Amino acid sequence: MLYCGRMPPIRAIAPEAPDLADELPAASLDAAAVENGGSWSQVRLSDAALPGLAATGLSFREAGLARVDLTGARLINLAFADVELDACSLATVDARSGSMRRVTARGCRLTGLLWTEGALRDVLLTDCAIDLASFAASTIEHVVFERCILRQTDFQDADLRLVRLVDCDLAGADLSGARLAHCQLEGCTLDGLQGAESLRGAAMPWADILASAGTFADALGIRVLDADD
Repeated sequence: MLYCGRMPPIRAIAPEAPDLADELPAASLDAAAVENGGSWSQVRLSDAALPGLAATGLSFREAGLARVDLTGARLINLAFADVELDACSLATVDARSGSMRRVTARGCRLTGLLWTEGALRDVLLTDCAIDLASFAASTIEHVVFERCILRQTDFQDADLRLVRLVDCDLAGADLSGARLAHCQLEGCTLDGLQGAESLRGAAMPWADILASAGTFADALGIRVLDADD
């Protein structure tokens, strides 16, 4: 059942921040030079346009990426560790089996991102468009979504532990088969949410529970009586 009493302290769900040097040397990212297994470490990459890039096993560690466009790329096993992403585009990127560890993403576009069977741990996503994305069968732990668009995003069969969603739009998202533990939702839109029964055990403010009563009624198969019934 949904927990509607006093919510656990917010600090209980606080991702570990990326471990980055105060100053990172600038580096370039040229699509022609990218090879499978390529790695970038302790650098800052800015204003790179790499739409449609195709490579497997790329990794970025202790790095800052700003305004990097990877729209439509095919990047299986993509790995981010101790990374800051600012205004980057991973829209429609195929990053199946990808991993994020200690990552902060601000104002990024992840529409249509395919991150199935992947992992996110200690990740903060703020003001990001993550609609029509898929995290199906992924492990998502110590992750915070703030003011993110998650409309019609797929979390089917995902494991979510210590996840906090604040002021997010989850209309039409799919939680079917997802497993949630110690998760919080605050000020989120849940209209048309599929698999709402997977929210069992999540914590929400009472006002949010009332606002989403229709979604929960649909999940339970409760029929609304008309005055003439």
